[in-house]
Amino acid sequence: MNTLNTLLNDEAGFIVSAELVLISTIAVLGLIVGLSEVALNINNELEDVGTAFNCVQQSYCVDGFRGHKGKTEMSHFQDSADFCSGEFDIN
Repeated sequence: MNTLNTLLNDEAGFIVSAELVLISTIAVLGLIVGLSEVALNINNELEDVGTAFNCVQQSYCVDGFRGHKGKTEMSHFQDSADFCSGEFDIN
């Protein structure tokens, strides 16, 4: 019983515990803000990568004609804008 009363009345570590709670709270709030900024920047970079892939011309075509004594070669491309293909379409 004497040991239990001694432990209940002991306040030697109270100030250190309060300081650790304050420092831990500030650290957790800083981590939350930092991770939200990291998530936002990762989404922006992924949108830039998607926009870059969308800008690739995929409709390039080479048509030619080969005959007995000659040949002709032509090339052309035709591309149209895709839905939601511009930059800053994702908010």
